[in-house]
This record gives sequence, C-alpha cells and structure tokens, in this order.
Amino acid sequence: MSEGEKLIPINIEDEMKSAYIDYSMSVIVSRALPDVRDGLKPVHRRVLYGMYDLGVFSNKAHKKSARIVGEVLGKYHPHGDTSVYDAMVRMAQEWSMRYLLVDGQGNFGSVDGDSPAAMRYTEARMKKISEEIMADIEKETVDFQLNFDDTLYEPKVMPTRVPTLLVNGATGIAVGMATNMPPHNLTEVINGTLAYLDNNDIEIDELMNHIKAPDFPTGGVIYGYEGVREAFKTGRGRVVMRAKVGFEEVDGRESIIVTEIPYQVNKADMIKRTADLVNEKKIEGIANIRDESDRNGMRIVYILKRDATPNVVLNTLYKYTQLQSSFSVNNIALVKGRPQMLNLKDMIHYFIEHRHDVVVRRTQFELRKAEERAHILEGLIIASDNIDEVIALIRGSKNTEEAREKLIERFKLSDIQARAIVEMRLRQLTGLEQDKLRAEYEELMKLIEHLKALLADVDLRTNLIKEELVEIREKYGDERRSIIEYSGGDVSIEDLIADENVVITISHAGYIKRTNLSEYKTQNRGGVGQKSAGTRDQDFLEHMFVATNHQYMMFFTQKGKCFWMRVYEIPEGSKTAKGRAIQNLINIESDDKVKAFICTQDLKDQEYIKSHNLVMVTKKGQVKKTSLEKYSKPRVNGVAAITIKEGDELLEAKLTNGESQIILAVKSGKLVRFEETKTRPMGRTASGVRGITLKDDTDEVIGMVTVDKDDINDSQILVVTENGYGKRTKLVDEDGEDVYRITNRGGKGVKTLNITEKTGKLISISAVTDADDLMIINKSGLTIRMAIEDLRVMGRATQGVKLINLKGKDSIAAVTKVMKDDVAEVVVDEDGNVVETEAIERVKPVLEVLEDDGVLEDDEDEDDEEEELDEEAEEEDSDDEA
Repeated sequence: MSEGEKLIPINIEDEMKSAYIDYSMSVIVSRALPDVRDGLKPVHRRVLYGMYDLGVFSNKAHKKSARIVGEVLGKYHPHGDTSVYDAMVRMAQEWSMRYLLVDGQGNFGSVDGDSPAAMRYTEARMKKISEEIMADIEKETVDFQLNFDDTLYEPKVMPTRVPTLLVNGATGIAVGMATNMPPHNLTEVINGTLAYLDNNDIEIDELMNHIKAPDFPTGGVIYGYEGVREAFKTGRGRVVMRAKVGFEEVDGRESIIVTEIPYQVNKADMIKRTADLVNEKKIEGIANIRDESDRNGMRIVYILKRDATPNVVLNTLYKYTQLQSSFSVNNIALVKGRPQMLNLKDMIHYFIEHRHDVVVRRTQFELRKAEERAHILEGLIIASDNIDEVIALIRGSKNTEEAREKLIERFKLSDIQARAIVEMRLRQLTGLEQDKLRAEYEELMKLIEHLKALLADVDLRTNLIKEELVEIREKYGDERRSIIEYSGGDVSIEDLIADENVVITISHAGYIKRTNLSEYKTQNRGGVGQKSAGTRDQDFLEHMFVATNHQYMMFFTQKGKCFWMRVYEIPEGSKTAKGRAIQNLINIESDDKVKAFICTQDLKDQEYIKSHNLVMVTKKGQVKKTSLEKYSKPRVNGVAAITIKEGDELLEAKLTNGESQIILAVKSGKLVRFEETKTRPMGRTASGVRGITLKDDTDEVIGMVTVDKDDINDSQILVVTENGYGKRTKLVDEDGEDVYRITNRGGKGVKTLNITEKTGKLISISAVTDADDLMIINKSGLTIRMAIEDLRVMGRATQGVKLINLKGKDSIAAVTKVMKDDVAEVVVDEDGNVVETEAIERVKPVLEVLEDDGVLEDDEDEDDEEEELDEEAEEEDSDDEA
C-alpha cells in the first residue's frame, strides 16, 4: 500500500448485493427494456440518431453499414460493433419487423436463418417512418443527456409520432426479468388510440374492437383468442400462431402447401426437423417435403402418401412441428425509468401522455421562436417607417456600437432589434421588402395567437394529436397480415385422428376392438362368410356396430351402469384381432358385461341433450325413458343408468327425440309397437315400467327398435332367427295401413315369425332401408355381409327365408346393420365357392322358403289380454313413480 492510501474493510455480502443491483439496473434501464414512450431500446435509439446525425434520410443515398456502425459506436454506444450491427440488421428484416425502420441494401439475412453479409458490404438508410419517429427532435421536444464520454448529447427518448411500442413490439432479456411484446397493425393501433382520445375511460374490451390482435410480419393465423384477450387485459398471455396452409394436387398426389409461417420460426430448421420426424416414423403420411420458396414468396410443399388423410397429417404437423408455435406475451417496458407490466390501455395511455408532452414542448419552442422573430420584425418596421432618420443616424456614428446605442436611445429599441437594424441590408429598404416585413409580422402574430391557444387548451392539443395520427395512418397504414381464427385452441388428440367410419366389435367374453369399416367386404346371401375376429375357445362376437372415430360412446352394462369413452380411445385392431378386455378400458365390474351403447356427437350441446332421451329395455320387458341431459357428465367410475330388478338385466338402450315409436321383440317371435309418449320421463336411477308381457319364464326380450315419427312410412323391420332365417317387412303398407298395429305399452304383441325347431328362437330385430347392408356373425367367428336391398320385402303374414348357411351346430351370435360401402365384394357362386372380384355380377342363390309357409295367426284372446295387461302396466307405472 502506497503512502497516503487507506484501506476500508467492507462486508463482501453487502458489496455483492450492491454491485449486482447496480448491474441489474444498468442492464434493465440501459440495454434490455424499451421505453414505453417511443418503444425503442437504447441501441435502436442510438442507431437511428446516428443515422440522423449522418443525414442518411430516406431521400438520400444509402451509406455503408460500417460507416453507420462506426458513427454509433464512436459517439453513443460503448459496446461491441456486433450488437450495433445486429440491431440495425433486425430493423431492416421484413420477417422481423412489422414496419421497417431501416432500408437495407445488400444481404441482410433470410427467414431461413442465414447470416447477413459483413457490414463492410451492406448499405443502409432510414425508412420514411423512422423520420416520423424523430420528427421535431430539433425543437427541444425531448430531453438530452451526455454520452458515455461527456463530449456529446444524445436524446433520452424519441419524440415519435408513431406508437412504435405497439406496432413493432420488442424483445429483450434483462436481469431477473424479460420483455416479449408482439407487433400490431398500425391502422388498428391508431384507430384504437383515436378511440382512447375520444374517451379516456374506454374499457379494454372496447379497445379490442379496434385493435383486434397482434399482427405478425410473417402473417400466418392467430389460432384462438383467449390468449390474446388475456394479454390485452393483463399484459401477459399466450398467443398461438399457425402457418397459413392450403391443399393442392402436386404430381398427382394430395399435398399440403404452406405459404406463411409463424413469427420468429426458422423455415430451414422447421423443414429439417419435420423431415427427421418423418424418418423416425413419428409423423406418418408424408412422402416428400419440398421448399419451393423464391423471390415471389414462400411455398413449402408437403407431398402426402396416397392413403394419407390431409387434415390428419396437417393436425399432426401442427402438434409436432413449428407449423404451430406460441408467442408468450410479457408486456414489460420502462415507465419513468422503472420496469412495469402494461396492458393494452396502459401502453396507449403512456404514448398519448408522451405526445401531449412533445406537443407542449414543441409549441413552446415554436412560440418562443415566433415571438423572437416578431420582436425583430417590430424593430425593422420601426426602422423602415423612419428610414431617412435611421440612415442619417447610422452615417453620423463613428462605429457600429455607437450606431446601435443611438438607435436604442432614439427609438426605444431593444439591443436585439438595434443589432438587426444595423445588420439590415440595403435591399430591405425597398418598398416591396417593407411590404413583406409587414405581411410576415401579421402572419407571425396569428401564429403566436394560435400557439398560445394550444398551450392554454388541452382539447386543441388533443385534436392536433388526432390530426397527426390520422396523417400517419394515411401514410403508413396497411391491411392486417395475420388472420384471426377466434374458435381455435390447442391441438387435441381428436385433431390427429381421422373421423372415419369404424366397426366396433365386442365378444361374449368382453373383448373390444375398433376396425376400419373398409376391411369388411360385401357378400351376397347364401355365402359361408369370411373370417372375422380371432376369438378364444368358447368365445364369440356378441355385439357389432358402426360409429365414427370422433363420436362419444356410452356403454350400458347388464347391471344397469353407464360408462363413457371416445371411439378413438378404443384399441384399433384388424378383423382377425382379438381386441382388448373391456375391463381394462372402463371401470366395469368383473361379473358385469356391456350390453348396449349410444353414439352421440357432443354431450356439451345443451339444446341437443335436453331435446333427446335415452330409452332402455331389460330382458324381462321393463322400459324406461330418461333425458340425455342426466347422462351428459362423464365419470371415470360410471353412473347408475337404471335400477335392475333381481333376475333381470339391461338389454338395449336407444337415443330418441321424444316423438319416436318403440318396438320390442321377444324370443317367442312376437313384437309390440307403441308410442314413446306412452312412457313418461323418469329419473336416472328409476327401474322403468312394463313394456311387453312375456309368454312364459323362458321367454325374454331380444331387441328394441326405435323409429322416428317422420320415418315411419319408409321404415322396414328385419327379424332374424338363431338358425339363419329371417324376413324384411314394412311398418306401413302401400295403402297406409299399419302392418304391425300400434298398441298400448305392456301388451303381449303380435306374431312376426312362427318359431319352430328349424328356425330356432328369434335373436334379432332391426329397422332397415334399402340403403343399408346387413352384418351377420355366427358363434364360430365367421361374418357375412349382404345388401338389404337383395332381400325382398315380405308381408307380416309370410314366414321368411334363409339368410345364411350354417355348418354343423353353428348358430348366429349377432346381427347388425351397417352403411353401404364401395369396397371390393366377396361373392359366392351356386356351388359354394368364394370368388373375390369387383367385376363379376353377384350370383343370386335360390332362397329357401320355410316349409310351413302360410298366414300367421295371432292368438284369439290376445287383444283382451293386452288390454288387461295395459291396465296392470299403468298400475306398475304408478307404483314406480311412488
């Protein structure tokens, strides 16, 4: 330690705290965060002011970037040249800035992430809008501060006429905080600002009628609005962005065409990452990716495989690639030197506050200058009115100082006026020049009066600010680039799955799977069928139905519980796959089984669920109707759908609109048809009322059909027995008479087919049309598919025909109708040989008619018994209600 020096001991912890706080504040205030008034960070402000110093205006020639960077470094910005050049380059990139502040010439990089050329090669100048940011800076409108070496002054803020913070946004990482502000459309921002000027108490929701959402330089789609609303109201939010896409046929293949990508996404990196995901099989359906972008615009082509579904592939791209990305809004800016979180109204408020301050300071400057000039003009006019005396006085003076003093004494002039007269040129003594002096003075007096009025009246200043904003809007306003999709949201698993028709099969042992409908090929009647599900010993397919992947599945068990599942959640498998145990998918008890299902598109649509009912029937003939609304809230463990009495079990559940007819059929070959209105709505846990009376203890309900009121005249009933016999009958004949008459609920019903040892018991009833196909599954696992239209319509009085040939002791397990499909057919010739072809015409085998063909006769006492049973059913209904 040298002589005279003194060591001062300090606590290192305190010193670290103090030093770190100083450093943090330096970064926050002097580097990373924009000022709320002009929307610029210090480096951007210094670049623009350096260009202003150099005179590199929009109407001047470009100047080398190295010269501009050197100017900024040497005078204002004591940091590396890279930071200055990078900041200037960004202000010249059309994919980075919504409204460019620098006009670049040369290679300034690309959206693919290419680096700009070195500063010695590129050139730049200001854009016209940058001149608006610095307009009136020479009129003492803003405060200046000393630069880093105290040799020059630089502006603390720009007197901008443009709401730069909103229109161009800002990004910066400070210490302990960061800012990330999106750009917006200039026209919308100025419209919102004008609305604020008209009403300072305007709500943010009203401002959003003008400023709808961020507007990104790369365009794209803003997907969903909740994040935008949150950001506008709180200053924080998440804006989801998507690429702008279309579909075209390229080289004979369906292709996805991308013409705009989300903001701040590197195109080349995005394409490379997508290719990697395709090679890794994480994204399927893409055959090739081509970047066809050129000087005319962006164009990325995703060529799809022939079997790919375009929308599914696109949603997969949204989920796994940067075709969808998000912008995390964090509106932090410096307000009076302190970082502050800002909502939309705050940013407009501080901009307008700054504009008022600028206008006041500009007006004060202009007023001072006008008054100084008017003061001089007053002296010149006095001199011109007494020109001969003034000339004589000046000629008689020894020097300029003496002449000035004599003028002051003689005409009571100020020193400034006297100096102006002494320095006046002879040409100003002409009559024309004297007239000009008086005209200028009159104009100045009007200007002074106007400027004083501006300073005295805030409304006049507000109107002036409005006029200047409208002028900016007219000069630089443009159309919105980013499209807003208000109903968007996050990509769900549903978006990644095609909404295709599928076949759901459930085996007797409780195994379930989902198979594409196209795997099932059409076959004519009399065929032996094609191999379907691979089932275990003693197991067979018990349920089969058609749905779409996006539907909601409601499963009803024989014990009366209801479970929910989306169809796409059911495991997918081929026709021959066994499937998965349903107990592994829903929380069903081990001794319970799924017996019925409902497909519905949306359980959140209040109008839909309140206008539809669930009608259920048990094996013992109990019927219950309940509003769908009571089943619209899925629960993991299911809910009680109906109370099942001892010895009974749930058989079927159907969705109705309140005006349907209900048809119940039993094993013994009878059915009953009654109006849905005959069954009153009941609670979710009610047990129901009697729907049909059974023949004896061995008889049971085998199925239920519901027919909409508008479809009755066109509806047909198809019944099938366990040994493969069946018939198709109309509900209403050509004369409009009911074939199966409408009765009261609870009756024995009428015969639909004579049940014999040859036919076996009735096992299925379906409502069909010519537009349907029929799927028949036997207990050995074979299936046959036939067109309903190939089975002729028969009267109720007929006995029916054979539908399927069964081998040995095999019998039918399940029957269901499906929609027609245009897949390849499998037909069987008269010798029983299977022929697969699309070109061969179907062979129509001779239909075997039942030997006891004849007229069906109902029991003579049926009507009387039915009336009595109807009364009993009403009594049971009352008991249930009690």
